[in-house]
Amino acid sequence: MIRAFFTVFTTVFIAEIGDKTQLATMLFASEAKVNKWVIFAGSAVALTLAAAIGVVIGAQLERFISPRTLKVIAGIGFIAIGAWTLLSR
Repeated sequence: MIRAFFTVFTTVFIAEIGDKTQLATMLFASEAKVNKWVIFAGSAVALTLAAAIGVVIGAQLERFISPRTLKVIAGIGFIAIGAWTLLSR
């Protein structure tokens, strides 16, 4: 169980560093008049809710699609997004 935790933590942490969510959070935090703890709390709750939705949907998908098929679909999706990112202007 601890291995799964660290695998998920590492994957999500690396995926979130430098993405548009983090950039948006930095933009909000750069506002001098806003309490930084409010920015932190808002972004933490939003990311937690988004993760919860992912877990619930993933658990439901597993009932209909095998985990191996889900991994293949996710892998193809990531490759497609990466190729699109590399090839788009």
